[in-house]
Amino acid sequence: MNRKGLYFVIALALGGVGAVHAQDTAGTTTTGYDGRWYIAPTVGGYYNDTDRNTNSRQVYYGLGVGKFISENASIDLFIDRTKRDVDSKVGGGNWSNNNYGVTARFYFGGWDAWRPYLLAGVMGSYHHNPADSGWAPAAQLGGGVSKTITDSSDIRIEAGYRYDWDDKTQPTKNGYGDWFLGFSVVSRFGEAAAAPAAVVPPPAAPDCTKLDSDNDGVNDCDDKCPNTPAGTIVGPDGCAQKVVIDLRGVNFKFDRPKKGEKDIKKALAEPSADSIAILDQAIDTLNRYPQVNVTVAGYTDSVGKDAYNQSLSERRAQIVYDYLTAHGVSAARLQGPIGHGKNDPIDSNDTDAGRARNRRTELQVQQ
Repeated sequence: MNRKGLYFVIALALGGVGAVHAQDTAGTTTTGYDGRWYIAPTVGGYYNDTDRNTNSRQVYYGLGVGKFISENASIDLFIDRTKRDVDSKVGGGNWSNNNYGVTARFYFGGWDAWRPYLLAGVMGSYHHNPADSGWAPAAQLGGGVSKTITDSSDIRIEAGYRYDWDDKTQPTKNGYGDWFLGFSVVSRFGEAAAAPAAVVPPPAAPDCTKLDSDNDGVNDCDDKCPNTPAGTIVGPDGCAQKVVIDLRGVNFKFDRPKKGEKDIKKALAEPSADSIAILDQAIDTLNRYPQVNVTVAGYTDSVGKDAYNQSLSERRAQIVYDYLTAHGVSAARLQGPIGHGKNDPIDSNDTDAGRARNRRTELQVQQ
């Protein structure tokens, strides 16, 4: 038999294996591979060596079991069978071969496309024919293409050259080389390995301009006093700030307002416009600090009976309370109105000026 074809294919396969090895060691980034076991039923055909003195073309079938051992290499254990018709000129009959062997395949490219590959295998070939029955070594080399169809199945189409060192069937012949073409369906079994966990980049540092850890209305970048207690009134720097609503200058005429009097301007000391301006500033402060609650408290001077002054102080608190709510301040933020009569003077009741200052209303901030 002409062995030049066999030597050529051996050289080609060795060159291909070297190329695959170089691909694996040159820093090629792999994405992992499916290392499950698979079975591979195969059907194909031979173009027989003419020295066999059989029909020139013959079907074969077989079964392989294997797995990938790396991204670009697999190993199969296989068995296949064929039966050839011997030419009548040499006696006729059948010549069957059962082959048991192992084949390595070396792939190129990624799993998501058609992958060309080279193959090399060795086997023991059991032949049975009218002249002899026995074992002989055999080897094969070739190439093919593979395509992943689903997560658990591929198809393979391959062709190659198989050499059988059978020197017993025909005493005048020493070995046979046959070309083959095969088709396999590869079916993996078992649970697929879990995909490698994606590398999660460390979270970006939070934007402090969008954070307010203590919910005080000041972002963390500007907050110089973090962790202030809930409800604390703070300034633009996030630190506690005492809110003062000063109504000094809002004073009432003597014995005003009368019972049933609703117009605060008539009850205020002249010039009443100054007192109204102070009240409007207080309303603006309350609007700028919606978390601030106040107690509306009224006071009198010491002139008159205590019971009358108590009622008068309550009327003064009430008329200011009504002015605030009429100008948009929620009643839920106001405690009272409360009257304190002549108690807690802020000036002497011995002078007209002192008594005028004591006729007042206060907004007492609830801290």
